[in-house]
Amino acid sequence: MNASSLQAKITDADSAVKLVQSGQRLFVHGASATPTPLLAALGRRTDLQAVRLYHLHLAGEVPFFEAAAHGRFLSSSFFTGPAARKAIAAGEADFIPIFLSDIPGLFLSGQVELDVAVLQVSPPDRHGNMTLGSSCDVARAALDTARTVIVEINRQMPRTHGATVVPASRVSAAIESDRPLCEAPPAAIGPVERRIGELIADLVEDGATLQMGIGAIPDAVLAMLGNKLELGVHTEMFSDGLVPLIEGGVITNKRKAIHPGRTVTSFVTGTKRVFDFVDDNLAVEFHSCDRTNDTALIRKNERVTAINSAIEIDLSGQVCADSMGHSIYSGIGGQMDFIRGAALSRHGKPIIALPSTASGGKFSRIVAALKQGAGVVTTRGHLHWIVTEYGALNMHGKSLRERAEGLISLAHPDFRAELRREVTEVRHFDFGRS
Repeated sequence: MNASSLQAKITDADSAVKLVQSGQRLFVHGASATPTPLLAALGRRTDLQAVRLYHLHLAGEVPFFEAAAHGRFLSSSFFTGPAARKAIAAGEADFIPIFLSDIPGLFLSGQVELDVAVLQVSPPDRHGNMTLGSSCDVARAALDTARTVIVEINRQMPRTHGATVVPASRVSAAIESDRPLCEAPPAAIGPVERRIGELIADLVEDGATLQMGIGAIPDAVLAMLGNKLELGVHTEMFSDGLVPLIEGGVITNKRKAIHPGRTVTSFVTGTKRVFDFVDDNLAVEFHSCDRTNDTALIRKNERVTAINSAIEIDLSGQVCADSMGHSIYSGIGGQMDFIRGAALSRHGKPIIALPSTASGGKFSRIVAALKQGAGVVTTRGHLHWIVTEYGALNMHGKSLRERAEGLISLAHPDFRAELRREVTEVRHFDFGRS
C-alpha cells in the first residue's frame, strides 16, 4: 500500500475517533508523541462510556483527566506524569506498577487486548511508510497488536530509524497536522547538580556505554564528559544533553557489543534540538523497550554506566523512585532494568544519584526509614553506587551497618546526627567498630 492509498483514510479528528466504541481498550502514544488533537476529539465524545486508556507519561492537554470525563474514560498509566497524579491520588485513575521492559509483553501476550492504538507519526515516504517518530517504547507492541489504529500524521514529527515503521496498511484512520511537538526544556543546573555531575563524570571510564534519563543531574553529567573517549549509548531515553557529545565525537559507539556504531534508544524527549537531531539520522536507532531494557542485552556491553535518580533512599539502601509516600509520582520505568544490566556488565557501574535534601534543604532525602506507602523500585540487594553532592560510595557487598555509616556521610551535615540517632535506636549499631 503506497502513499496514495493512505490518502483515502485521511479525515478530521472528530470523524477519526468515531471508530472508538464504549467499553474498548485504547493505547495512547506518550511523551512528545502524545496525539493531543485526537485526544481532544475523544474528549468531545460525550456518548462514550467505560473506555479504558493505557499509556505512559502524557504531554500537553489531556481531557480525560477532567471532571467531565469521569465515567467515560478510565486512565491506566504505566508511568505517571503531572497530568495524572491528581486523578490517581483521588482514586479517579489507575496506576500499574511494572518494569518498562515488561509492558510490551502485556500487549503481545494478549494479557491486555488492545482494541485501538492512538498514535502520532511522521509523514509517509513514497511507499506509504510512516514511523513512530520520537517514541517507539511500548507503542511498537501496541501498533502490532491493536485491532484499530488511528494516527495523527504530524508534518513536524521526526522520521526515525530502527523498529519504528508504521505501514499504511495498519492505519484505519488518519488526520494531518503541522504543529510543534510537546517540548521538555532543560532543567536548571545549580551548584548541587553540578557537583554531582562532577562526581559521576569521574566514575565514567573511556569506552563506557551510557544510560541516563532527563533532568538537571543527567544534563550536568553529560556536560562534564567532553574529555572522555569512545563512549557509547544504549539507553531507554535521551534528551538534548547527549547531542553535543555525539556531534563532538565523544560518543562514537565503537566499543559496544550490541548495535555497535549506533546510538540506541527507545524514545527521546526534550526540545526541537533533539527532535531535529534524530530526524532521518541513520546513526540513531529506536527500538521497543523490551529490547533496549533487556538485561541480557544490556550486560553484553562492557562498562555500562547507568545513571538513575531517586526520591529518597533509606539507610539500608532501599531506593524509592516512584512515589512520595502513598502518592504516586512517576513509575518504576526502566531503573531496575538498567541497574541490574549495569551490575551484570563487565566493569559496569549502576549509579543512583540524588541531591541530599529536598524542599530547599528542609528535608533529607537520605532517611532512616522510607515514608509509609513509599514504593521500593531498586532493592537494597541491587544497590551499588550512591552519589550526592557530598560524595560517591559503592554499597555493593556492604553490611547494614557499613551502609548506614556510608549513607550518613553522603547526607547533608544538618541531618547526620539525627540519622545516626534514629538508626542506632532501631539497629543498635556500634559505629566505632571497624
